Formats: sequence, structure tokens, C-alpha cells
Amino acid sequence: MIVPVTGVFAAVLGILLLVLSVQVVKFRLKFKKGMGTTGDRDFEAAVRAHANLVEYAPLGLIMLGIAELNGVASGLVYWTGMALVVGRLLHAWGMINGSGGPHKARMIGILLTWLAILAAAVLLLWNVWQVYG
Repeated sequence: MIVPVTGVFAAVLGILLLVLSVQVVKFRLKFKKGMGTTGDRDFEAAVRAHANLVEYAPLGLIMLGIAELNGVASGLVYWTGMALVVGRLLHAWGMINGSGGPHKARMIGILLTWLAILAAAVLLLWNVWQVYG
């Protein structure tokens, strides 16, 4: 079985990962720093925006893929995936534009991400309960 809905979200998050990677590489070249940061807030924000995506996106995508494979309605998988992707985009944008400090987009982004992961967890548990409960 294929997972086309999850596949689209994985592709979008993969592109976001590359965009954030380029941001980090620009700072690494600018400051001639192969590892760590220089203490520059924008550099640190770029590194954390990239790392934060790596921390949250894989679990979200795995959960979406399992839900899709388990037969959860594709509309539910789609809207959960949209929340995940929009959350990750907003978080990264807010992190970079807020130089790592408080930013409305960053806060909304993490809340959407958490909501998507919670929704995926509920969908998975509900699906298992429906099938085996």
C-alpha cells in the first residue's frame, strides 16, 4: 500500500529542511565555523530552527504514515498533516525572524505542531481501538 498523503507532507518538509540547512551553511561560511556557533543570535536561531525541525518532523511523519497505512480516513490524515507542516513553517519563520527570541509565529508554530502530534496519536489510538477493541 502507498501513502500519498503522507508522501506529499514528507516532500514539503524535506524541502523546508534543505532551506533551513542552507541558512545554517551561510552562517558557517560567513563565520568560518564548521561546528557550533559564534554566539551570534541569528546564527544560533538558524541552527535551532533547523534542529527543531529535525526533532519534530520525523515523529509527526511516522505517525501520519502509520495512520494512513492503518486506514485512518485520508481527510483526517490530510488535515493533521497540514497542521504539522504549517506549524513547522511558522515555527521556523518565527525563529529566524525573531532571532531566536519570542515571536508570535514561533509560538503558533509549536502549538500547531503539538496539536498535530496529539491529533495523530488520538487517531492512531482510536483506529486501533476500532479494529481490535
